[in-house]
Parts: sequence; structure tokens; C-alpha cells
Amino acid sequence: MKIPFKPGTLIYPLPAVMVSCGDSPENYNIMTVAWTGTICTNPPMCYISVRKERHSHDIIMRTREFVINLTTEDLARATDWVGVRSGRDYNKFREMHLTPEQAQIVKAPLIAESPLNIECQVVEVKELGSHDMFIANVVAVNAEEKLMDKGTGEFQLNHAHPLAYSHGKYYGLGEKIGGFGFSVKKKK
Repeated sequence: MKIPFKPGTLIYPLPAVMVSCGDSPENYNIMTVAWTGTICTNPPMCYISVRKERHSHDIIMRTREFVINLTTEDLARATDWVGVRSGRDYNKFREMHLTPEQAQIVKAPLIAESPLNIECQVVEVKELGSHDMFIANVVAVNAEEKLMDKGTGEFQLNHAHPLAYSHGKYYGLGEKIGGFGFSVKKKK
């Protein structure tokens, strides 16, 4: 039996990512975002949704760039901390002992401790009420070499123990159940 529940965004779990922004070390910042995802494969595009009052919102509006840094169970404390503290008051890289690293294309820094960094350039900003959606082209991806399968060339994020967000809580992802198409694959 189902019971009525108030309308809301209950599409969970979501990736918990750290978004880095800024165009010089003096204004580098990090925020935690769970409202993120893929929009298009070709060209590769993604989005983040950010509250207008967030410090990073103004930085991204000005620079039109950001980096999505995937998080892991080892980064859970830093992921939470940068999400509840403001870059107006703290240097989040220094406070969380994270390393800003030069990106390939954008001026925003990568977070060196993240296993995968997705460099983004904003192509459109949609005002959506409490949040603005930054729609962006993916212009570069940086992957931790030790997580690349040498045989297939595939990125194996599962070996980094990715972090997920679900209704105010952080979780590890658990065991693999199958791969795309496993339900119709012929048994050998």
C-alpha cells in the first residue's frame, strides 16, 4: 500500500560531488552539490544547480567555468564540510587539506584527491526558483590512472568507493549487481 507524501525531489541516490571554481588561487572555492547530472552525450554536457545565495554562484556567474570532482568514502568528511561552510569565511582547500591542481582547459582548479575531475564551461544559466541551473559543455576529463583498467581502458570508479547522497545522508554504493544489458545477455 502506498501513502501520500508531500511533493518533492525524491529521486535518490544522487552523486555527492565537490564543485571547484574560481580563476585564481585568491578566489578558489569548493562547494558540495547533489543536484548534478548528465544532459547530453554528444556533445558531452552536464549541469549543476546552485542556490543564488551561495558564494560559488557569483564566482561561476563571473567566470562561466567550474569543475565537477567526484567524491569517495575517504572524502566524505571534506565533502560534507565544504557543503556547510561558506567560502566567504574559509579557504576550503586549506581547511580540508585538499590540493588545488591546474586543469587542462578551464581556470578553475581540479581537486587532486578526487578520482575524476570533469572540466566544464557554462553555455546557459536557467533560473529555476531556489536554484539556478548551470548548463555546461564538458571540455576535459581527468581520471586517476590507477583506476583505469589497462585491458579495456575503462574508468573503474567502483574501486574508489564512490559517495552517494540520499535525502540528507551520505552512503557508499555497495556491491555491483550487473552491467548494462546483463538482463538480456546470453549465458555462455
